[in-house]
Amino acid sequence: MSKKDNIHVAFKGVQKSYDGKILVVKDLNLDIAKGEFLTMLGPSGSGKTTCLMMLAGFETATHGEIIYNGKPINKIPPHKRGIGMVFQNYALFPHMSVGANLAFPLEVRKMGKAEVEEKVKVALDMVQMGDFIDRFPGQLSGGQQQRIALARTLVFEPELVLMDEPLGALDKQLREHMQYEIKRLHDQLGITVVYVTHDQSEALTMSDRIAVFNDGIIQQLASPQDLYERPDNSFVAQFIGENNKLKGVVNSIKAGKAEIDLGNGEKVVALAVNVKDKGEKALLSIRPERVIINPKKTQSEHTISGKVLELIYLGDHIRCRMSVAGDDEFIVKVPNAAHHQQLKKGEKVKIGWASEDCRALNYSG
Repeated sequence: MSKKDNIHVAFKGVQKSYDGKILVVKDLNLDIAKGEFLTMLGPSGSGKTTCLMMLAGFETATHGEIIYNGKPINKIPPHKRGIGMVFQNYALFPHMSVGANLAFPLEVRKMGKAEVEEKVKVALDMVQMGDFIDRFPGQLSGGQQQRIALARTLVFEPELVLMDEPLGALDKQLREHMQYEIKRLHDQLGITVVYVTHDQSEALTMSDRIAVFNDGIIQQLASPQDLYERPDNSFVAQFIGENNKLKGVVNSIKAGKAEIDLGNGEKVVALAVNVKDKGEKALLSIRPERVIINPKKTQSEHTISGKVLELIYLGDHIRCRMSVAGDDEFIVKVPNAAHHQQLKKGEKVKIGWASEDCRALNYSG
């Protein structure tokens, strides 16, 4: 199968404006592969939900084309697109039993009674809710209702399922459990899923690729690992996961690495991602778990000073808040292991990191 044949959904130069002036989505070009789990991630107002609603047919693109299975669907109404949709508020019919809720989309498609019953049973078993067929939505917990909403979406066997913040109303433990359930069903059924969330950990856990939105533009489109380890710009670095940020100025760039002056006489080495010139402002991005306390020479090309301000015991690691280069919110995750030194509040230490783990990003602030 060629790459073109494997494209399930394509946004071609898509724009959306509600008032004819301000573009909520700006020139979106995005290909989604068959069987892919793609998450649209971003803060409120970034355009991610608008993109999903245009694909579903509940919003109309101001400009550009949306292609589904090789055909433009801009003018096709939502009910004729054959796309499944799961909402945050479940959208179940309260006066219908669970079985009737699931049967409804099949009856609309004029399926016979025996086929409807079989498909409803299969869908309920898929979400482990077979014993709840005669109950009503009001008799179910939030997590159970979300399972039924998921089953109702899957019952007519759509190739594409859209999910808009589907787990937002659930508590943390149940939300995490449902993340794995949805990912299991995705892998089992081979369907394409387009998922919208503002929850970074949810996106990292579930996705094949993540499109990070801000101000109507995709800032980076990559695998969870690439986004976390190799952010393209300062917005992505700050939005995805916990991240230390140190400001400095480029001293020199050589062989893809930048030496950054932190302004206190200390210098560090980092990958030069999108800094180019000496004297340019830079934002250093380094994950808390990649910082080494009192590193050996083989572990870091440099060391800088830090002062321990706070220690929080979290079981598998110690969360250490430090003052580093004028930043009192610099976090280091120290593994709770016998070979790691015991830190004390007020203690002064040296820290460093492998230059490959730190990224020098351009910074205009």
